[in-house]
Formats: sequence, structure tokens, C-alpha cells
Amino acid sequence: MRALPLGASASALPGSVADSPLAAAPPAATLWLRRLTLSRFRNLRQAELATDARPVVLTGPNGAGKTNLLEAISLLTPGRGLRRAPLAELETREPSNDPRAAGWAVAAELVTPQGGHSLGTGSEPGAAAGGGDKRLLRVDGERAASQQALGELLSAVWLTPQMDRLFLEGPSARRRFLDRLVYGFDPRHAGRLNAYDKALRERSRLLRAGNWDRIWVGSLEDTLAERAVAIAAARRAAVERLAGACAQSLGAFPRAGLGLVGDAETLLGDRPAVEVEGRLREILERQRGRDAELGGAGVGAHRADLSVSHLERGLPAGLCSTGEQKALLISIVLAHARLIALERGAAPLLLLDEVAAHLDEQRRRALFEELTALGAQSWLTGTEAALFEPLGEAAQRVQLRDGLLLAQA
Repeated sequence: MRALPLGASASALPGSVADSPLAAAPPAATLWLRRLTLSRFRNLRQAELATDARPVVLTGPNGAGKTNLLEAISLLTPGRGLRRAPLAELETREPSNDPRAAGWAVAAELVTPQGGHSLGTGSEPGAAAGGGDKRLLRVDGERAASQQALGELLSAVWLTPQMDRLFLEGPSARRRFLDRLVYGFDPRHAGRLNAYDKALRERSRLLRAGNWDRIWVGSLEDTLAERAVAIAAARRAAVERLAGACAQSLGAFPRAGLGLVGDAETLLGDRPAVEVEGRLREILERQRGRDAELGGAGVGAHRADLSVSHLERGLPAGLCSTGEQKALLISIVLAHARLIALERGAAPLLLLDEVAAHLDEQRRRALFEELTALGAQSWLTGTEAALFEPLGEAAQRVQLRDGLLLAQA
């Protein structure tokens, strides 16, 4: 069974609430997916979904493919997607007798303030089978040289159940969350991070192999210091803007206090960039022996951390209740969406996996009202369709069952 396109009218959707305050026409979204096509992606063997600009509610039992669909959308933006999965895990496990069917693919027709575009990504032929992690990127039918090309057109932020422990675990997940937010302000951030990670891996390889060639290793350390400062500057600018927006937030979600800790991030507080670069370069050179033994690098952009607090309660997020932590995350994401809408003329896509199920009725309705006011094309998943009834005609609904997409009539 193929997926059925959704029409623009939602008057016949089950669960519509005609007198809901959300049923009024929201602001026209200026960034949204008009069509999404998936091929051999996890349990979604072949699916095509046409949508309009309203929020999209995806319902179905566990294992139906709701999160898989969000993951497919996330791969149309810079990074490794909301699960950070290797390519080999993305392709459907069902065998095929058609050699042309090898590999997975995700394609979309995108509407932006500047007009329509097509985006596509998929496994490089032979990459998944070989355990590689390289994938093809296409923008408007042409092969894209880097993920920055995706970020210049499409911005997306997501919340998943796995992020519920974001404030309790190590800094790497918080750093990735922050960098995802930075992409919305500065699409070039993805390229800087990729260049930094590549130089970090290459330097570690050389040091472990005992190759301390002054020119070769020194060149990599120059790259690390330069990129670390650029990455730190972008993070500082984003956190400063977000902190101001979060502090002014009102309503059902708590105000979040944001801070940033890191090597270059802290040094940039009172020193010029060129001095910070020199300082990082000196430390990297001095710690070559240590880094050769322990791996990685003891200083750099890969050590930064985002700190979050509950302003009303004066508590670090890690000491708040589970419900408060989730509410803080939502508050940050909504503040970010408002800022991006102001700066880029369109709110980002919001991929919200099982978020509504863990909110009380007041906060759930507040979330729906905020999403509608933003005019964002939000994608929300849940097992219970009744949770989304307050959205009424302000949303479109799709059921998933056993990897099939079904439009409700």
C-alpha cells in the first residue's frame, strides 16, 4: 500500500475541534515540506507523503515507524540525524531481488521564503554494505559538496525521549544539542565542526603511530586552534541570543537560564580571537605526549558544555524533576524557533517525538498554541490520537501501521 497525499482541508479529520481556539488560521508557514519520499528507509520500504504547511500529527502503535519518519526528515539537515545511526542501520532489512533497490534514500520538496527547492540524501552505492558512513547529498538535482548546503535551506530542531536525560549525562549530548541550535543561526557551523573533527582524528592517528612530524602535526594543530575559536564564537553568540529570549519567555513553560563552559569559549570572554588561537596552539603542542597516550586532545572545541538552569527556582536543570527538565527543553526549543523566525523569516521545522504524552493538559495545550502561533510545520508523534484533539483543524493527521502511512479521512 502506498501513502496517500493529504489534502489541504482538514474538516473531515476525526478529532477536529471546530470551536477550538487553535482552529483559527495560523500564520502562513514559510518553511515547510510539501512532499516527502522514502525508499528502503528502516521499516518504511516505500512511502510518499504530501503535506501542507500546518503541523503534522503522526499516530500509531509503537514500532509503526513514527520515529523513523522523523529521523528521515532530520537527515535532510546537517549532522547525522536524530539517532546518529550508521548508514548500515538505516536501510530496510527486508531482502530485495532488484539490485537497483540497494541502499536507502530520502527526498523532499521544500518550500522556503525564497521559493521551492528539492533536497535528497541517501547511501553512497556500496557504502552501507561496506560499513562506511558516507552518504550522497543533492540540492535541486545537483550533488552537494557539503552538508552546509542543506543547512542553508532547511533548519530543523528535535526533541526525543532519549533526550530526557540530557541534563543528567555527560556533556557530549548537550554539546550536540547546542550545535543543532547554532545551525539555525549559522549554517556554516556544520562545516567548521566537520573540519575540526577531521583534523582531531588525523592528529590523534599520527600521534598514536608515533609520527610527530613538526610540519604535519603542526598544520593540524593550526587547523584545530583556528576552527575551535570559530566554533566557540558561534556557540557564544547563539547562547547569548538564546539566553535573552529564554529569560523573557512567559507562560506555562519555565524560563531557562543558559551558560557556556569550554576552553576557547571561556577564553574568548576577555581575550581577542587571535590570542586565543595562539594559546590553544601552544597547549596542543605541549600536550602531544599526553594526547598520544590517552588519545584525543586535552583542549579544544570538543570539550565545551552547555549549562541550563531553572530561573524561577534558581536550580541547575540536573537537580530539577524529570517533568521540569522536559519543560525546560521545550522552552529552549520554542525560544530558538522564535528567534530563527525573526532572523531568517521562517521558523525551523520542529520534530517532536512523543513530547505531548509526557506533558500535563495545561502544558500540552500551551505547546500546541505556541506551535500554531509560530506558524511552524511541526511534526509530532504519539500513540494516542486523543492527545492531539485540541489542535483541531490547525493540524493534519497521518496514521502509521507496520511501516505504512495512511491519511485519515
